[in-house]
Order: sequence, then structure tokens, then C-alpha cells
Amino acid sequence: MHYDHQILRWRIIPLDTIKAYIALTKPRVIELLLVATIPAMLQAERGETNILLILGTLLGGWMGAAAANTFNMVADSDIDQQMGRTRARPLVRKSVTTGQAAIFAWVLTILSFFWLWLLCHSLTAAIFVMITIVFYIFVYTKWLKRRTAMNIVWGGAAGCMPVLVGWAVIVDNMPDDSPAQWWQAVVMFLIIFFWTPPHTWALAMKYREDYERAGVPMLPVVRKPAEVTKQIVWYTVATVIVTFLLIPATSWIYTIVAVAAGLWFLIMAITLHRGVVAGGKVKPLKLFILSNNYLALIFLALAVDAVLGLTPLYHLWGWSAIPLP
Repeated sequence: MHYDHQILRWRIIPLDTIKAYIALTKPRVIELLLVATIPAMLQAERGETNILLILGTLLGGWMGAAAANTFNMVADSDIDQQMGRTRARPLVRKSVTTGQAAIFAWVLTILSFFWLWLLCHSLTAAIFVMITIVFYIFVYTKWLKRRTAMNIVWGGAAGCMPVLVGWAVIVDNMPDDSPAQWWQAVVMFLIIFFWTPPHTWALAMKYREDYERAGVPMLPVVRKPAEVTKQIVWYTVATVIVTFLLIPATSWIYTIVAVAAGLWFLIMAITLHRGVVAGGKVKPLKLFILSNNYLALIFLALAVDAVLGLTPLYHLWGWSAIPLP
């Protein structure tokens, strides 16, 4: 019986440790990688699908994102202890030591770089991932996050990089005479860039006291609620407008979803702002959840549109003679 208990104990401890390391990577945040990378790659090779290359890119990109998130937890371990939303994180609970987390992050960083370069045949994508990690840790986490209310505006650029990584892999695996059309990747980058502030500020409104206690100057901490929701509305407008820029390169499927979902997102942002101005009881977390669904819907529509390979609207409009970058 004593032997059986020993076996049980040895089975439980590794499982808890594995869960702690997985938590370091912020799995929910990495969902953005899947939401953005797959549609970008499908659109880059519109009408064709290289499943193995997509899966390989996702794994390489996941390792890079996991490394960045782990480094982020190491750098933010002090403020995570002061915020109720983050007190269950592995470094706060001491499930993993800071040194172990740092080693884990470095291993993932190295693996991600060589995986994307050598197995996905894209040095460009590998370099993009390294830029993302450096920017996320040193520019956002260590500098912007604790110094300016616009932290998430500029720092959010790191979360936009998966589309560039996915696009780079497809371009680097294309014949040399194929048009790269990087402008589409830039548009997708901008969609996520403008979407990030309203998404994050809605969450920060809910957990304002947490950020204030930790000394993080998120916009809801340093500005009045009406000012915050006004900014949310304007960034939502920018997000919706930028999604329309992809319409010429897609078909009616993406167009309908982009217009309908955009109106839905904008109406909810305006409703939140009006509720705050009127002094009523509002639920910013509702907009936060909606923003997740909105982004997923936009990129899902793009993915379906790309897989079906329907004639892009710019061909139907007679723009096909215009050379695209």
C-alpha cells in the first residue's frame, strides 16, 4: 500500500508542474495567435491550403508567443502579487521559480527561431518572432506598461505580429515571381492594432482597482470613465474602418461579415459610452467579451473566404490591371 501511495504521488507532482508551465505561456492570450495566423496564411495563398506548413508555423509561432508571455510573467511577478486577477499565476503561487521560468522562456525562444527558419523555411518569420519578444518585454512590459496611459496602444503592436509571421512563411515558400501583396498583412496588423485598446480598456474598467493598486497607469486608472469610453468608441471606429480595407482582396462573404459585425461592435461601444455619460450602471466586461467574438468572427470570415477562393472584388471591379505590391 505504501508503494502505491508513492506511485500516486509521483504521478500527481509532474502533472501539477506541467500545468504550471502551461499557465506561464498564457494559453488564452495565445488564442490570438490561432485567430490571426491561420486566416493570414490562408489569404496569402488564397484558394490553396498547405496544411503541414500552417501547422508547422502555428507550432513555431506558439513557441515564440509562449516565450514572450513567460518572460512577461517573470518581469511582472511583482505587480501580479498585488492584483486579484493575477494572484493565481505560477510565479505568485511559487509553483515555478523565476529562474526555472526564465530558462523555459529562453528554450522556447531558441526553438521558435530555428523551427521557423529551418523547418518552415522562413528566416523572415523567425526574425519577426524575435522582434516581437524583444518589443513585448523591453518596450511594453518594462517601459510603457508602468509609465504611460497609452501603454496598451503602442505595446499592443506585439500582439499584431502573428499575421506578419504567418504571411512571411507563405511568401518565403512561394515562387520568386509570385506577388507578395504585403499590404494585406499590414491591414490585418492594423486591425488588431486598433482593436487592442478598446478590448483591453473594457477589461481594465472592470479591474480598475487592481491596476491602481499595482501602480499600473492604465487609461481607466488615470482618466474619467466617460473619457475612457470615448476613446473606446474612436478606436472601435478605426478598427471597423480598417477591416473594410481588405474588402477589395476578398469576396462578398468577408464583405457582409465585416460590415455587419462592424456595426454590431460599434453599436455596443457607443452603448457603453452613453451608459457611462448618463451615469447608469454599465458592464464593460460585456464589451470585452464581444470584442473577442468580433475579432474571431472577422478572421473566421476571412479564412472561409480565402479557402473558397472566390474571385476577389478588385477583379470584379476591373482593378486587376493595377499592379499590387
